[in-house]
Amino acid sequence: MKTLYKMLILAFLPIFLFSILFFILILQLLDIFANLWRYLAHDATLREILSIAFLYLPKCISYSIPAALLFTISFTLGSLYMNNELIAVLGSGISLYSLIVPFIAIGIILSVGGFIFEDRIVIQTLKQKTDLYRNVVNQTVSYSNSNVTVMSSDMQTVYHVDYYNNKRESLTNVTIIIQDQNGRFESRIDADRGEWNGTNWVLYNCSIYREGTESGVITDHIVGIYDSPELAEPPATFRKTTQDIEEMNRRDALDWVNRLKNAGLPYREALTEYYKKFFFALSPLIVAIIASGVGGRFKRNILLMNLLTSLVIFVIYYVSQMISLILAKSGYLSPLTGAGASFIFFFIIGLFLLKMART
Repeated sequence: MKTLYKMLILAFLPIFLFSILFFILILQLLDIFANLWRYLAHDATLREILSIAFLYLPKCISYSIPAALLFTISFTLGSLYMNNELIAVLGSGISLYSLIVPFIAIGIILSVGGFIFEDRIVIQTLKQKTDLYRNVVNQTVSYSNSNVTVMSSDMQTVYHVDYYNNKRESLTNVTIIIQDQNGRFESRIDADRGEWNGTNWVLYNCSIYREGTESGVITDHIVGIYDSPELAEPPATFRKTTQDIEEMNRRDALDWVNRLKNAGLPYREALTEYYKKFFFALSPLIVAIIASGVGGRFKRNILLMNLLTSLVIFVIYYVSQMISLILAKSGYLSPLTGAGASFIFFFIIGLFLLKMART
């Protein structure tokens, strides 16, 4: 078996490397031509375009690995079948399940390694690529926000502002409700504006309402400036939610989801994208199982047929994942279900194909 496994791996590796280069080239060309008109409109230099492409390379590798693995395994098994070697192997008493052990092991290794690669390298380079691209094409992003309601992390203070200016870190038309630990009303603050001093919000032209000594009686007084360390909700909480989970590592993404949740902001979409990180990393394992089931089905034109089959399965897998993610973000599925639905479905399909394959 060791000799057979060695033969399979030696046949697998050069095709796999060539396949990765092929899919990387396709992704790079798609990205360049999709943005070519912007590059031309802003007189982008060749050096800037190549720098963007270089920073996009790790993400291309991450995207290419599942497709390349799917093609390589199916092509390798197809070549064995075309040369009647697969029939000889199966006829000698070695089952297909034993034969594909190296491919499944490679799928598991690439899944674990791909997750680490994505978390430690791809995220950083993708963010740099996005920043450089925006700088080259003069694309600006505004984090200012209007009609914002957030809750502090301790769940005791609720802020509502008509407008948050991210550049100045200021609030306009502020209403703040403060509660005690039991959730009972403690005070209300209305202010014309607020400014961040680095540690807390300073409010101007305030009206403060507090519950009086007699039950049901509200007292109020007006102050020019209200500066309290209790109003320490950071400005980032009020920003427009434009951060992309895809550009965050696992730890930062979880922190961002918790921040949105604690602030009372919509977090379903961010949580779905967070779960997607884990299921996307399992793509090599899924395609290894599927490819092992379809690899011996073509005896003629195996290069063309396996390439087409790989592309079709690859596209269907990502389209189904996209649909399930949309359903999760829209509330029709839970975030965990939406992120993992396509993985579970194609895992079952892969097992079915293996069962129906020649053994």
